[in-house]
Amino acid sequence: MVFKNYYKILDLDTSYVSIEEIKQAYRQAAKKYHPDLNIGDNLAEEKIKDINEAYKVLSVPSSKRKYDRVWNSQFAKGKKALTEKGAILNMFLGNVGNNKENIRKEKQIKGENIETAIDISLYEAFYGADKKISLKNSDGKMKSYTIKIPEGIEDGGKIRLIGQGKQGINGGKNGDLFIKLNIKNDNKFNLKGKDIYTYLYLTPSEAALGTRANIKTIDDETKVYIPKGIQSGEKIRIPNKGYKVNNNIRGDLIAEIKVVVPKDLTKEEEELYKKLDEISNFNPRN
Repeated sequence: MVFKNYYKILDLDTSYVSIEEIKQAYRQAAKKYHPDLNIGDNLAEEKIKDINEAYKVLSVPSSKRKYDRVWNSQFAKGKKALTEKGAILNMFLGNVGNNKENIRKEKQIKGENIETAIDISLYEAFYGADKKISLKNSDGKMKSYTIKIPEGIEDGGKIRLIGQGKQGINGGKNGDLFIKLNIKNDNKFNLKGKDIYTYLYLTPSEAALGTRANIKTIDDETKVYIPKGIQSGEKIRIPNKGYKVNNNIRGDLIAEIKVVVPKDLTKEEEELYKKLDEISNFNPRN
């Protein structure tokens, strides 16, 4: 095996580099030739072996100095030295291939965490759900996950997928993937804190005379008392019918009144409205 130029393997132009620069070059090279990105490429497999070998020697200050002395004195001018497999590593680090103690001494670096966000419906948040999503992983490829949305999760709450972040270095653990959940309102219910807001539509006569009206909640239906003379825009609070706080307590359902006037009247209805107008002294503009 030819004595290798470790700096060239790591795409470094000079040996006058710091350990941190060597680590950075190693991370870039390892990512470029990662087996997951070069499936079936035997050349890439050999390349990643050379990259790991170069990093093991150059990332240790004492072995880097020894390598630099040997390289500059014997091989820098283009000479080649044939060695047995593994001999280069042994020359600088001892019997690295078989020495578990040296392997343990290498600094393991945990991969970086990744954070992202997705939208979920109010119903998914309220009831909980198993949701299948597709996200780009650290290599830029799409990957599918099935996440379990816990029942009653808060808006902006996060789910942690252990080990699904960036890959660790030197056997270090992978980072984690954190998914922020943004709860989206729909055309019927709006979530504000632990309260759920909705609309309750009334006819003019219901608003004027008062009534008992059925109103849908997110998980049920209930009846509410409407006092006579209620106005559009006024709100009625229905306790314990809102979003979940815990197993036993919920927020409130807040219904905003909307008085709806019919657009199309029958002849009889029109006559009644005219008669009401004649006998009524009510003038909303006074």
